[in-house]
Amino acid sequence: MKSLRLKKNNTVLFIVLLLAQFAIGQTAEKQLYGKIIADSTAVENVNIVNSRNQSAAVTNVKGEFHISVKTGDLLILTAVNLETKRKFVREEDLREQLLILKMTPKVTELKEVTVNDNSEINAVNLRIVPEGQKTYTPAEKKVYTATSGLLDPLLNKMSGRTTMLKKEIVVEHNEKLLLKLDGLYEDQYYVETLKIPQDHIKGFQYYIIEDPEFAQALEAKNKTLTMFYVKKLALNYNEILVSEKQN
Repeated sequence: MKSLRLKKNNTVLFIVLLLAQFAIGQTAEKQLYGKIIADSTAVENVNIVNSRNQSAAVTNVKGEFHISVKTGDLLILTAVNLETKRKFVREEDLREQLLILKMTPKVTELKEVTVNDNSEINAVNLRIVPEGQKTYTPAEKKVYTATSGLLDPLLNKMSGRTTMLKKEIVVEHNEKLLLKLDGLYEDQYYVETLKIPQDHIKGFQYYIIEDPEFAQALEAKNKTLTMFYVKKLALNYNEILVSEKQN
């Protein structure tokens, strides 16, 4: 009788240990290997961020990357010339030897920046610079240099340098917006007021700076409009999170 009871106890202990090992295996991080394509072409220099642990990766010339993930993690894929993509990691994704992710190209229009006339002594009033002369950021200066002259524009276009420099302009613009956004709201405001999950705050920030109306309000330092748009975008973003979890 005692021997039978001992066997039962050992069996129960074995099952408990087996379930515990299985649970640990389910929550352990794994390496996800993927490839990003757009218009059937591999894409280089795409940023992939895991919103849970903030680990990041960048695609190589073949569009390939690898990153540490768990099932249920949200990956945020961004590139200056592509629409931002959000991907929830599923169990079947981790079983793929190479997960193929498709992204959509986007067209970004650059706004012209002009010098405003004023009553102060400046290069315009002294007729050193023509009225309405366009000013350039460092990235825009590079593009202007690459597209000026007779031979350079053709060579730079053929080599892809002009396209690369135009991407730098968009990156430069987004970096400035993120700096302006940094410290504007506390994490508590994102979580309690906007209902953004703590581990999705960074992803939400990338999401809102891509909205033209919010970006314009942020650049104009219009706090009333900024708060209006951020609440509206928070509702949209949370709907996206719910929708992607259900799919």
